[in-house]
Amino acid sequence: MTGGVVGSSSDKHRHPLHEIAESVTHKLLLKQWIKEEELVARRIALRESRVDAVRREIAALYCAFFVFHSLILLLLYSASASSPSAACRRSWIPCLCSLLCSMAVVWAVRYKTDTECVLERLLEREREDGVLLGKCVEELKRKGAEFDLLKEVDALRRAKSLRVEAKVRKWSTRDVATMVLLLLSCVVLGLTRFVLCD
Repeated sequence: MTGGVVGSSSDKHRHPLHEIAESVTHKLLLKQWIKEEELVARRIALRESRVDAVRREIAALYCAFFVFHSLILLLLYSASASSPSAACRRSWIPCLCSLLCSMAVVWAVRYKTDTECVLERLLEREREDGVLLGKCVEELKRKGAEFDLLKEVDALRRAKSLRVEAKVRKWSTRDVATMVLLLLSCVVLGLTRFVLCD
């Protein structure tokens, strides 16, 4: 009689991982979720490296913008010292070149910052997926055979589908950086005219 009581109490206090090992569906689900966690972690690492690469490209564009305009002003100043009147008459040529290059760099910076924003949103979604999946794996490991497959998997799907993204964009540092580049382009245009016609 005591052997039956001990046997039934040991069945009640079995570890959840033993219960999962005995249930084929729970075991397969755990393996699948662990593999999916690894895939999500790899995708997160890949997206982080892509975001870093885009940020490096943006920094290179900023540097190219300032180096280009510094060289243009330096060359124009040295050219205007030799023949100021001819340089002033043809000042529209360097101004137009400067304006076109400035607009190209500003467009490229804007494009890259938008790309960075999209990649950051995707990275955030991947991180949320990883957190949700991690919670489900922990819940499965904690509950064992008591884990309700239909209810929990449904909850995971609902949590993924209920994400709401904000459509309204407020002014950000990206917009401020674009405005600063446009302002600097105008300043360079004025400086070009001033250097050539002074």
